[in-house]
Amino acid sequence: MADFDQMALVAFLQAQNCSNLPASWRHPDCSNDFLSAAYYQSIGKVLEEAKFHLAFFDDRLAIPDVYADDFRVTIKEGIRAVKLDPVLCATAMGLATSRLGIGVTYSTTYYEPFHVARTFQTLDNLLGGRAAWNVVTSLNSSEAANMGQDFIEHDLRYERAEEFIDVVRGHWRCWDDDALVIDKASGLFAHPNGVRRLEHNGQWFKSRGPFTVPRSPQGEPVLIQAGQSGRGRQFAAKYGDLVFVIYPNLQAGRKAYAVFKDELEASGRPRNSIRISPAVYVVVGESEAEAQDRRARYDELAKPIDGLVLLSEVLNYDFAQKPYDEAFSDEEMSGISGIQAFRDRVVTLSGRSNPTPRDFVTFTQRGTISEFPVFTGTPKSIADQMEEWFGTACDGFVIAAGHMPGSYEEFARLVVPELQRRGLFQKDYAGKTLRENLGIARTPVQGRLDGAR
Repeated sequence: MADFDQMALVAFLQAQNCSNLPASWRHPDCSNDFLSAAYYQSIGKVLEEAKFHLAFFDDRLAIPDVYADDFRVTIKEGIRAVKLDPVLCATAMGLATSRLGIGVTYSTTYYEPFHVARTFQTLDNLLGGRAAWNVVTSLNSSEAANMGQDFIEHDLRYERAEEFIDVVRGHWRCWDDDALVIDKASGLFAHPNGVRRLEHNGQWFKSRGPFTVPRSPQGEPVLIQAGQSGRGRQFAAKYGDLVFVIYPNLQAGRKAYAVFKDELEASGRPRNSIRISPAVYVVVGESEAEAQDRRARYDELAKPIDGLVLLSEVLNYDFAQKPYDEAFSDEEMSGISGIQAFRDRVVTLSGRSNPTPRDFVTFTQRGTISEFPVFTGTPKSIADQMEEWFGTACDGFVIAAGHMPGSYEEFARLVVPELQRRGLFQKDYAGKTLRENLGIARTPVQGRLDGAR
């Protein structure tokens, strides 16, 4: 039995010059107005009209420049070459919508917990309880260089992140749900015993409090996590409300989904306390031939250099220094300090503990539309594929766009009505907050201190 009655739909966005597909800016129908607020607002309105649960902004703190230790090819080819502040773009989108959830990536490696806590709790209040924070640890030395810090290795980044998120949630829970009163007649603004200091003094952070932002209509922002390595999966099981994953295929997805849900249950959290959503591309047409023609166009846009530049970025390893068909040594494999799940995926799919750069390109398909599973076809066949995955491999989907905003417009016009007809997707929002709409529990905070209200 599925853990949820209906699937959640998330739009995978970038505050940059392209979608997840780096070549998308070359598409003749792609809007290149990415420096304007209107661009993000118009996309948000399309998603909300289609009843998407969430618009999610991915982010990095550096443009891809690990390949050949140079940024010029990135700039020339437009390989995710512009990265705006996603909080500001997301805020513009959120203020133009009223039900759509708004999620933003923010690093635990290069910011202070109090800053992140205040940014997201403020956003959550401004949007009436629709905010989500995608918790990331950052992944390459370029980001560290931009932030003026030394690069921290993988497991230490997660150790730091655990304390970071405890501090953030501690700040969010400094206010009781009913602490704020604003009673002009009595002159009581807020219950003094309903707000407390945090007084955190840990290995990585010190933060006193009390926090400066009251609770929001959903209590606190939804937490998103995308860790798929062993360490990342533990982190996601402990903290996540919504978990983003990348599956190479349905069979692998079903296996990973079952393992994660069993681990979640063993840790004492209900199976339906987290939604697991894989990233996919959807290429839909009025006919099968039209859909295949659209997919072929996406394939033609991609260039080999796109994948090499993005692999270097995500693995924090310069692929320009390695012959294409020379196997990585054990030392080189253990030295890959970026996203471990990418490395592990290549090892698994290639069947080689020491793969070559060609293997990395072949089995990740980085920089192409085939990086994620691609559902291609008519509205009916797309819905068939999504229905096959839902409940056995996932609780929803993170929909990546081949080009913006057309991919979402086509999905909303053609696929959403078919999913709704089958009862697989909501016809309207369940409530006003993101937690209500996702079916994720709210964490109440009330009356933890003695004393009359």
